[in-house]
Amino acid sequence: MKEALFYKKLDPNRVSCLVCPHLCIIPENETGKCQVRKNIGGILYSLNYGQVSALAVDPIEKKPLHFWRPESQILSVGSYGCNMSCQFCQNFSISQYKPTLSEMTPKDIVQKAKELSLEAIAYTYNEPTVFYEMVLETAMLAKQDGIANVLVTNGFINPEPLAQLMPYIDAANVDVKTYDHLLYGSVCEGNLDAVLSTIQQLVVHNIHVEVTCLLVPGLFEDLGRIEIFFKDLRQLAGDVPLHLSRYYPRYLYKAPATDLAKMREIQYVAQKFFSYAQLGNVY
Repeated sequence: MKEALFYKKLDPNRVSCLVCPHLCIIPENETGKCQVRKNIGGILYSLNYGQVSALAVDPIEKKPLHFWRPESQILSVGSYGCNMSCQFCQNFSISQYKPTLSEMTPKDIVQKAKELSLEAIAYTYNEPTVFYEMVLETAMLAKQDGIANVLVTNGFINPEPLAQLMPYIDAANVDVKTYDHLLYGSVCEGNLDAVLSTIQQLVVHNIHVEVTCLLVPGLFEDLGRIEIFFKDLRQLAGDVPLHLSRYYPRYLYKAPATDLAKMREIQYVAQKFFSYAQLGNVY
């Protein structure tokens, strides 16, 4: 547990968390929407600081990043909690619940990467924004040792925390859930404009960005609106690599897996705007 960054006291019993666009107002002894930032005695604490749910060596293509250090290996680390509540969450056991955890400091994580002769660390599995303090400290230490840092993120973060983190980030994969503003709120409890702003800021700061769209039935359906979205994304972010990933029934969302013919139709639309639009999670 560690005092959180980016919050303000509203009165003796309430604080406002400023790390993401929810701007949660948190009474004493309560947590914000992410379940991992808690008001204790008028101080906001990160409950998941130093708490690791998963640590693994992955191929970089699994993030997915296909145009940043291809065919390399990366140390992947995750904690628990999320600032969105996607009904189709693919990692709900750590995003929506508290799993079995191991204790590791930022120094421990960087040391593990060095022991394994790995040149990059990915903050992944759950949402890095909600273990922000852990990510920032680890990334700073890694950078000092010449180790690169990668975010695998939903992009739902406020501009100020993002700005403080970006100098230490080398690459990112941002997961865009849907092109529909209303569905982003009702199905994911997020905000599309905030996510697109994050993508734009990462690109502006010369961070390598690839974008994943999980093609969830009911969220990626209308080819006309999809074409408008891809056109807007191209104007906003440039010719970023695009990963069109197949959804499978998970968590609260029980629709059948994405139809492969539909995925190919969406891929065809995407290829009008992006040089690389690859189908993913298809075996």
